[in-house]
Amino acid sequence: MIKKLDGYVIKTFFGPFLFIFSVLFFIFVVNIIWIRLAQFTGKGLSYWEILKLLSYLSAIVVQLVLPLTILLSSIMTFGDFGERYELAAMKAAGISLTRIMLPLFFTTLFFALLLFVFSNNVVPDFQRKAKNMLYNIAATKPALNFTPGQFIQQIPGYSVKFDKISGESGENLTGVFIHKMATSFEDQQSIVAETGKFVPAVNPNYLKLVLFNGHVYEDQLTGADYNQRLKQPDQAIKFDTLVSHFNISDIINKAIEAEKITDDYSFQNILQLNKTIKETKKSNENILNNMNYELVSQANSYVTYIDNTKLKKTITPPPKVDTIKQKRKNEMLYSAYNKIENIKLSTLGKDPQIKDMHAYFSRVIMHQQRIVSYSVTCIIFFLIGSSLGSIIRKGGLGLPVVIAIVVFILFYLLNLSAENIAWSGGMDPYLAAWLPNLVLLPFGIWLTYKALTDSQLFDIEKYKALFKPIIARFSKNKEHTRYR
Repeated sequence: MIKKLDGYVIKTFFGPFLFIFSVLFFIFVVNIIWIRLAQFTGKGLSYWEILKLLSYLSAIVVQLVLPLTILLSSIMTFGDFGERYELAAMKAAGISLTRIMLPLFFTTLFFALLLFVFSNNVVPDFQRKAKNMLYNIAATKPALNFTPGQFIQQIPGYSVKFDKISGESGENLTGVFIHKMATSFEDQQSIVAETGKFVPAVNPNYLKLVLFNGHVYEDQLTGADYNQRLKQPDQAIKFDTLVSHFNISDIINKAIEAEKITDDYSFQNILQLNKTIKETKKSNENILNNMNYELVSQANSYVTYIDNTKLKKTITPPPKVDTIKQKRKNEMLYSAYNKIENIKLSTLGKDPQIKDMHAYFSRVIMHQQRIVSYSVTCIIFFLIGSSLGSIIRKGGLGLPVVIAIVVFILFYLLNLSAENIAWSGGMDPYLAAWLPNLVLLPFGIWLTYKALTDSQLFDIEKYKALFKPIIARFSKNKEHTRYR
C-alpha cells in the first residue's frame, strides 16, 4: 500500500511539474528573444540557425526555471491534497507528513543532482556555442545590412555606398555608388546610378542588384601594352538599366558556428574553474605587487628627503644660514611634496583597474559556486513549497502561484543584490553566491516544522482572535441603550 501511495504522490507531482516547466521555460525563452531581437532580425539567418541559437541561449534558463518549477509544483501538489482532504485521510491512516513528503524529497534530490550535472557539463558547452555563434553572426551576417551614407566594404571585392535606403526590406536604393576594389595592376571600375533595387537571385550565393540611369567608369590597365593604354582614354558607359551580380558565397558559406572564442570562464566546468580562480588570483596579486613596488619606489626618495629636512628641536639658537641655500632647500622640499601629491593622484587613477580586477575575480567565483548553489536551491524550494501547500490547503493556479512568485522574487532580489555588492567589493563572492540559500533555508526549515505540527499559520480567524482584545478596546459599544 505504501508503494502505491508513493507512486500516487509522485504521479500527482509530475502532472503540474511538466506543465509549469514548459510554461516557465517558454516565458524565459521569449524574454531572451525580446532582448536579442535585434541580433536575429535582418541578418539573413535561416529558421534552423535561429532555433539552434535559441537552444544554446536557453540552456542557462534551466538553472532558474527548474527550482521555480519545483517550488510551484510542490505547493500545488500538497495544496491539492489538503483541498481534497486526501492529506487528512493519509494522516488518519497513520502516515505522517514526513513519510508523505519522502518520495517527492528523493525526486527533488534527483532533480538537484541532474541540474548539477547539466550546469557543470552541458551549460558550459552551450554557452561556448552560443557566444561563438553570436560573434560569427555579428562578423559575417551584417553584409546584407547597409547603412545609408556610409562606405561599406562587406561585399567581397567591392566598396559600396547608398545615399538612401527604403522599402519594407530595404530593397529600394537611391544614390548608388559601387567601386571595385582592385590593385594598381588591375582594371579599375566604378558604377554610379541614380536608383537601384535588390532583386532575389536564382542562385542564393549571389546578390542581384538592378541599377537605373547611371554610368560605368572604367580604366583598363591590363590586356594591352603600355603605348596602347596611353592612347586609350578612360571609358564612361551610360546605361538605363544594368543588372549586377555580386558573389557573396564566402559570407554565406562561412561557418557560423566556428569556435573562435575559447577562453571565457563561462565555458568551464567546476574543476576547470578552480584552476582559473587560482590563476586569476595569482595574476591579480602580481599586478597589485607591481603597483605597490612602483608607488613605493617613486615615493621613497621624496619621503626620505622630507624626513631628513624636518627641523629638530634644540636649545641653542639656530646658526645663520645662507638665504640662497635655504631658498633652494625650500624649493626642493616643495617639489618633493608636489611629487608625492602627483603619486597619490596616479594611485587614485588606478582604482578603476583594481575594481575591474576584483569584479572579474568575483564573477568567476560566483559562476563556479552557483553550479552547486542552484542545485541546493531546488531542495530548499521543495521544503518551502511542500510545507506551504500542506498549510494553506489550496490547489490550482490561484494562491499557490502568488506565494511562489513572492518567494521567487525574494530569492531573485537577494541573488541580484548580493551579486552587485560582491562585484563592487562589498561582500565576499563565496558568501554572495550562497546568500539567498542561507536566508531561505531557515525559512524553509521553520515552515516544515509548522507543517509537521499542523500549525494554523494562515488561519485568519486565529489572527482575528489574537487582535480581538485590542480591537474591542478601541471600538464603540453598539448595544442599544434600552439593554443597558
